[in-house]
Parts: sequence; structure tokens; C-alpha cells
Amino acid sequence: MHTFPRQQGFSLLEVMLAVLLLALLLAGAYNGITASVRSMHSGEAAIERIDKLRTVQEFLRHQISRILPFPYARSKDGLKVEVFRGDGKFMRFVAPMPGYLSRGGAYVQTLELAPGKDGMQLVFTSTLLNGFDMDKNKVAEESTVVLLDHIQEGSFSYRGLNQQGELMNWSQGWKDSSTTPLMVALDLRLAAGNRIEWPRMTIPLMMDVGARRSGPAG
Repeated sequence: MHTFPRQQGFSLLEVMLAVLLLALLLAGAYNGITASVRSMHSGEAAIERIDKLRTVQEFLRHQISRILPFPYARSKDGLKVEVFRGDGKFMRFVAPMPGYLSRGGAYVQTLELAPGKDGMQLVFTSTLLNGFDMDKNKVAEESTVVLLDHIQEGSFSYRGLNQQGELMNWSQGWKDSSTTPLMVALDLRLAAGNRIEWPRMTIPLMMDVGARRSGPAG
């Protein structure tokens, strides 16, 4: 009687080792894929943050450089006007808005470093100059925009001419609200998690006729 040779199979131990090896390989591949996805998302977030910073810088440079020596408020007797107000955390001025945001005419605009959920926020508001009343006017929510957040610290500073027509040093206060400065600077330090530096912005005004014989606050 002819007998067939006995076929050798895999033992339970060999099967378990193979499954364990496959699981380790899959775990390693999954960790690698996860790390790659996280790195990709981190890179995309950093690029978006840099693009946002550039957009904000371009907007600020556009608006501040076009400040106009137009009064937005007057004293009750009409003898004193307010053209520009600025300190270390706040600016109010008149300037045109970009065409795609404008409804025509000049706007009263503010920039403020205000408290936020995580540090400070750079907040921008705008209101049409025509009909603006500083005492009664309430800025609509839709005209208030948070340009930048997660700011650790920051300040505005100003430079103008003294009574002798000489260029003054930078100061975080502007004394004569009836004139505009020659230049405005913005220094910011972003929160550590941003890993992005904000270069000091120094912006000269295109129309500086309002800056004559003025000076920063003492």
C-alpha cells in the first residue's frame, strides 16, 4: 500500500510570532504616517501664520502711510480740532479705506492693542468720517476686526518735529492731537508658540503736512 509523505504545517508559536511581527510593522508604519501628517499640518499652519502676518503688515503700512490731517472732532467752541490721537496702545486717525472695503469718503480708524484670551490682540475699527460723533458714535460690530492675536507684548511709538522744526526722538505718546506725526512705529513680540518674529515696522506718512511744529508727549 502506497503511503503519502506527511505534510509539515506551521506551529501555533510560529503563527503567533508572524502575527506579532506583522503588528509591529503595522504600528511602525502607522507612527511614521502619523508623524508625517503632523509635520505636514504644522508646516501648513506655519505658512498660514506667516501669510497672515504679511497681510496684516501690508494692511497696516497701507493705512498708516495714508493718514490724512483731517479733523474728526472739534471742541465746543470750534477752536480746537482733533486730527490724530496716539499712545503706546492706541491710535485714532483719518484715512481712506482700500477700494474693496470703502463705501466712499474718508474713515475714522483706530488701532488698539487690547487684552485677549491669550495675550493681547491688535484690533482695528473703521467708521465713515461723514457723520462721525466721537461722543455718541458706537462702532458697529461688523467694522471691528481682530487683525492679529497671541501677542505677548507690543506698543506704538511716534516721531515728529519739535517747535524748532527738528526731528524728535521716538516716543510712545503724541502730545498735539491737532497734528499728525511724521512717522509711526509698531513693535510686537508674539507669543512663544508662534515661533515667528515680528520685525519692527517704521511707517512714514505720505502726507505729513499736519506734522509741522509738533512733538511727542513729554
